[in-house]
Amino acid sequence: MAAKGYWMVRVTVKDPERYKDYIAANKAPLEKYGARFLVRGGAHEVVKGASRDRHVIIEFPSLEAAKACFRSPDYQAALKIFETCAESDVVIVEGVS
Repeated sequence: MAAKGYWMVRVTVKDPERYKDYIAANKAPLEKYGARFLVRGGAHEVVKGASRDRHVIIEFPSLEAAKACFRSPDYQAALKIFETCAESDVVIVEGVS
């Protein structure tokens, strides 16, 4: 069985109202590539190192799907909205098979 792919994302939201537009825009590409949220915000505790306000982990069927989703025209359009209202660090990583 192939390993799954993940987006590990740390986010600082600057404009919560505009961020809602990004959430609406990213829905279709995430669904298209089989994304499933494992973490979406929620309580957290920084025990070492730097952090941001919000943390998200999204699971994809494969590393290839995770990369393809991020690079897709639909997600890139959503990302343009994101860049007007938030900052983030994103790592795409392969899971354990």
